[in-house]
Amino acid sequence: MHIHILGICGTFMGGIAALAREAGHRVTGCDANVYPPMSTQLELLGIELMQGYDTAQIALAPDIFVVGNAVSRGNPLLEEILDRGLNYVSGPQWLAEHVLAGRWVLAVAGTHGKTTTTSMLAWMLEDAGLKPGFLIGGVAQNFGVSARLGESPFFVIEADEYDTAFCDKRSKFVHYRPRTAILNNLEFDHADIFPDLAAIETQFHHLVRTMPRLGQVIANGAEPALRRVIERGLWSELQWFNDADGWHVVGAGQALRVQGPAGEDVGGRLAMPGTHNANNALAAMLAARHAGVRPEQALASLERFKGICRRLERVGAAAGVTVYDDFAHHPTAIEETIRALRSEVGSSRIVAVIEPRSNTMKLGVMKARLPAALDGADVTFCLGGAALGWDAAEALKPLGTRAHVASALPELLDGLVAELRAGDHVLVMSNGGFGGIHRTLLARLN
Repeated sequence: MHIHILGICGTFMGGIAALAREAGHRVTGCDANVYPPMSTQLELLGIELMQGYDTAQIALAPDIFVVGNAVSRGNPLLEEILDRGLNYVSGPQWLAEHVLAGRWVLAVAGTHGKTTTTSMLAWMLEDAGLKPGFLIGGVAQNFGVSARLGESPFFVIEADEYDTAFCDKRSKFVHYRPRTAILNNLEFDHADIFPDLAAIETQFHHLVRTMPRLGQVIANGAEPALRRVIERGLWSELQWFNDADGWHVVGAGQALRVQGPAGEDVGGRLAMPGTHNANNALAAMLAARHAGVRPEQALASLERFKGICRRLERVGAAAGVTVYDDFAHHPTAIEETIRALRSEVGSSRIVAVIEPRSNTMKLGVMKARLPAALDGADVTFCLGGAALGWDAAEALKPLGTRAHVASALPELLDGLVAELRAGDHVLVMSNGGFGGIHRTLLARLN
């Protein structure tokens, strides 16, 4: 089969491209921005990439066009496909029909922690010798890739609640039909497509409705929104975690210990800091347990878990200053990431650098929560400017002189370099590339 992917350089669609190529299909694709590292990864797989959405790509005559959710009506290539009545499908639907069908799907859903938990779960199964397939919204360092077919019935997938495509406004995860589902947490996000939290809860309810009776839902008992989802109907087994009556984490720190409702008491060592990561690990352990991996073995594998790119990743150090990169872009994720770094660096200064880049952030619906989320940092630098659509300086006023807002990246870098001193820890948070600020900062410091 020849598939041509529109929007191929996104993490999810790039993962589909890699899986399709591994399965033996001919894969070509296009995107508005074809550039490394994704372009390099795909080209090394033998995938031909094209810049832009020129209608001349119709001449490729693929068996099917796979359309990513970044492609909207008005896109010239999509309009030509529709006008000619050519065969097209969304990315999640193609994945469901050609990769996930007949497999034991383990899906990881939630507002936060999906990539980390998915990576942990895939590694637990791998370390147990189960050789799972996976599709992760990032690169797990134990694997070095974001997707592979695997050699067993098990397939671990990061289950995103964002919509599927221009033609399908259900959440992506509704297509996956998991046998094991982690519901890690749930709060309002994606203000560009969801009017409120209740709308997202409905999508999670739809996910639960697709699961078989012998399936298992592993849900965070500390999340009121998830309890509401479960109350709307459940036809599968239920395993609560982060709950006094279910499985829960005992204590804190890297010496991870969890206890279960039947008196289970299991320990391991977690290399990634933060209470949120301890709960991620517990959820992954329970999903691995449903697939037949003993809890002791699952937790023991975490000692060999190397983490994920862009999740509190240490980029480098210069002039006594350590620089980290993190994907955090929601206030809750920002707060948890700062807290996790604080547990590692103690009283040393944390300088937070944020780019409010996500669609939700650009709409300003989370701006009132930012000061509290950033309060754990000693100093904050924020990239504002006209493109943001709201006044970042006004929003961060509660932080007083600890907050600095710049309208352009060079201005931000100048202020940041002037502020830093030996012993500082710079935490850069964005769901984009942030103009390569990490490397530029290290070069400036040198």
